[in-house]
Formats: sequence, C-alpha cells, structure tokens
Amino acid sequence: MTVEFRTLDPAKFQDPFTTARGETRASVALTGLRTLWVNTGTLCNITCQHCYIESSPRNDALVYLSAAEVAATLAEPEARTLEEVGFTGGEPFLNKDLPAMLADVLGRGLHALVLTNAMKPMRNHAAALLSLPREGLTIRVSLDHYAPAIHDEERGAGGFAASLDGLRWLVAQGFTVNVAGRLAFGGEPEAAIRAGFARLFAENAIPIDAADPVALMLFPEMDARVDVPEITTACWGILHKSPDSLMCASARMLVKRKGAAAPALVACTLLPYDPGFELGATLAEAAAPVQLNHPHCARFCVLGGAACSR
Repeated sequence: MTVEFRTLDPAKFQDPFTTARGETRASVALTGLRTLWVNTGTLCNITCQHCYIESSPRNDALVYLSAAEVAATLAEPEARTLEEVGFTGGEPFLNKDLPAMLADVLGRGLHALVLTNAMKPMRNHAAALLSLPREGLTIRVSLDHYAPAIHDEERGAGGFAASLDGLRWLVAQGFTVNVAGRLAFGGEPEAAIRAGFARLFAENAIPIDAADPVALMLFPEMDARVDVPEITTACWGILHKSPDSLMCASARMLVKRKGAAAPALVACTLLPYDPGFELGATLAEAAAPVQLNHPHCARFCVLGGAACSR
C-alpha cells in the first residue's frame, strides 16, 4: 500500500516567533548544559539514501574540527556543567583527531559517545581505540534494520555485514555498545522491530537489551518536505510534554563551516546548516533560548519524542 503524504505548507516555519496561524511559537530555554555534541565533519565513507545531514564522500560543508578546537570549547567556564560529549558526523572516525578528542574528554571525567557505522574508518583506528579506557566510553553503531537487505537498500550493498562485523569486534574488545535503528524501514510496528533486533543480538552474542530505548534507539524519520503541525506555547499542555525534555534544553553542537575561521555553536544535531539555529561562537552566547521554527523540531523532538543522547 502506498502512503500519501501532504506537502509542507510553505507558510509554516517562516517567522521565528509566530506560526502561520498567528499563534505564539514555542521556544525552549537552556535549563543546563549537560551534553555537547561535536560534529567532526560531514564527510562519510558511504552515501545513504535518506541522510538528514546529506553526508557523503564529497560533502565537506562542515569541515573537520581539530582536537585543539574542541578542547578550547571544553575549557570555557560554561562547560563545567557538562556530563557528556557526543561525536557525530559524517563518519567521526574519518577525522584523524577523533582518538585525541576522546582521550581528552575521558581525561576530563566526562562520558564520551561516538556515533559510527563501525566500518573501515573505525577499524583503521583500532590501535588508538584499544589504547583508550573503556569506562565512560559508549560507541553507538548505526544498523538501520535487523534485516541485511533492508539495511543495505539504505546504505549500500555489503554495508550490513561490515557494520555487524565492526559491532562484534567492539564487543569482543570490551567496549560498551549501543545500536541506532530507524522506525520507518520495513513497515513494521516498533515491537516487531525490537523483536527482530533481539534475535540478531542473540545470534551474534551482542549484549544489548533490544527493549531498552537507550541501548537500541529507534529514530523517527525526518523529511522537511512533509507537512507537520507547528508547535505553539499551548502545545505543551495539550501534549502533556515539558520543554525541558527536548534536546535543546540541555545540549548544543559544535560545528565548523567550510571557509569559516573558527567553530560555531548550533542548537542541536538535527539543524547544522540552518543559519537561524546558529547561536554564537562560545557556550555563553549559545545559552539563548531556541525557537522551534523547523519541521524537525516538531516531527523528531516534540511529536516523535526522540533524543540523540542518553
């Protein structure tokens, strides 16, 4: 059965403070910076069919951050409340400075989370990875679906086998691992997807509880072309949801745009390109409230109930 989607109303998400209906747009205040995301660069070793950040072997819109640039942000006074630093891309292991960044984060007593496809770029850093302490480090491997054919339709032939092999290697080396999957692929309800992953984990002796929403994160899809309601201040009461539960209440992301002299802070992992979500060059500047003026804010965070960190 073909599902028809309504195209996003072009009048929506135009004004940061007012919706298309003239209602007050919801915003989210930073209640306390607990997670700093680091986009290590948008280059990736593969090209997926539905990558929200359009990572590929040629997309360098966000260039590699250096270990020194990340360290400078971590040295800011506002970083003292941090609990976790997450690394995303692109493929983070393509950035040669990633092991040094991880050593720095772990040396500061912070939790480190790496999002990876666990393919060749990660294995190229095997020696450096093995030199890191296991405590405080989690590596989240992207497996879009438990069925190889469905995963490979999104990520390319042979991708499932390579990522699963990398996941098994991480387990064998004693690393804490999580998996990130996708809800829309395969057309199944969430319970069936989790059951399928549970079978996969059991068959491969992978110690992940598929029922745990953090150990196995299943993300809703993001398509900014599809219609979605705008989030108003009234929605918090209607949905019985607190703005404090959204990522932008406790997290920011460090990026470096191609051609830029220095890194910048953006509101979250989902909106690295939109200039309306760039908040400044320092953590102090990035403490400003975030207006929920993008379809991803509604679909992924408010209505989808998803978050990228623990």
